[in-house]
Amino acid sequence: MYVITGITGKVGGAVARALLSNNLPVRGVMRDVSKAAQWQDLGCEVAFAEMKDASALADAFNGATGVFILPPSDFDPAPGFPAARLIIDAVVQAIRCASPEKVVCLSTIGAQAEKTNLLTQRTLLEQALNALDLPVTFLRPGWFMENCALDVVSARDNGVIHSYLHPLDKAVPMIATADVGTLAAMLLQQEWQGKRIVELEGPQRVTPNDIANTFASILGRPVVAEAVERDAWEAIFRSQGHKHPLPRMQMIDGFNEEWICFEKPQAERVMGETELEVVLRALLKTAG
Repeated sequence: MYVITGITGKVGGAVARALLSNNLPVRGVMRDVSKAAQWQDLGCEVAFAEMKDASALADAFNGATGVFILPPSDFDPAPGFPAARLIIDAVVQAIRCASPEKVVCLSTIGAQAEKTNLLTQRTLLEQALNALDLPVTFLRPGWFMENCALDVVSARDNGVIHSYLHPLDKAVPMIATADVGTLAAMLLQQEWQGKRIVELEGPQRVTPNDIANTFASILGRPVVAEAVERDAWEAIFRSQGHKHPLPRMQMIDGFNEEWICFEKPQAERVMGETELEVVLRALLKTAG
């Protein structure tokens, strides 16, 4: 039995579908009862648990051949990441109690970074899971191509995308969530000992100008990228409802200054197959 947390999201759903396509047993962990039927119709078992409920998680992980850990993302964390720490503690307790055969954890590019930033939540998770006495793989993907969902309306309606990644011609390792899910499903089916890191990026690195040009190609009209100046970030993020914008700002700094980066040589990295155009077409199709 393969247990998938975050099954109702893009990555978790992709992991589950990949396993189900191979006729493997899947138990999806979710908190929303209304989303259970669609997964049960696909042949999944369903378990209900909040990610901070160690007891419910342990029940969900019981008897698992492999567990996929995808904690919810907190884009506006309070200082010290208290919400993330509660979830991490619950996940660790549940794994210790249930003793699954192995764990695949969705981490992130730059989890090894020493500077505090939004992705430090994944650093803390890696550190906690590293202390467990069972096989764990940390899957570290690059920047998700689906983050471009924030650019769809302005690209389509105004012919511009507003980029926090600087400079506009600097390439960033990006990956489609479908490729993350496919690889995670493969890793769950593998056997290994101890702890390992698997890094993942797409078929080519992407610049903000590439994103604008790809939108332009799809839409059939000009789209340009404009840089959002660093001095404006805090006011913008606060206007969007952020109470603690600094971690997000520091994360973007990390990509721009390249201290958020892959840890291993490229020769040891897994390369995804999904092109940026495929992702942007899907985002435009579903945009309101």
